[in-house]
Amino acid sequence: MYIPFKLLYQVLCFLCGISLSLDTKVGGGLYIGHYGGIVIHPQVVIGENCNISQGITIGEGGRGEKRGVPKIGDHVYIGPGAVIFGNIEIGSHVAIGANAVVTKSVPDNAVVGGVPAGILNYKGSGDFVIV
Repeated sequence: MYIPFKLLYQVLCFLCGISLSLDTKVGGGLYIGHYGGIVIHPQVVIGENCNISQGITIGEGGRGEKRGVPKIGDHVYIGPGAVIFGNIEIGSHVAIGANAVVTKSVPDNAVVGGVPAGILNYKGSGDFVIV
């Protein structure tokens, strides 16, 4: 059953435009708002009740001991076109703005945006996350 299941999974990934490995650790309540352009590294850890928009990349980056993949907390909103990479931690209740490039860890309840992403305020993701 493994081979037919794996083949079906690959076809579904292609049709949906979402590359989310079966090895990725994802908490309950993941919400993907729109079709397409989503690439997530297999070693990424995503917490509970996270919302992911279209066109995002969450992947490996960094050099030497700083090389790795992100760990994303609970109740995180990731806006369209955002890029998150490297051995970083995204806290819980964080909102990441559209087209932000996140390369550094983000504390709980922060709202980040820009290239490179910086903290805009500490109002959190409460109004953005669909549970």
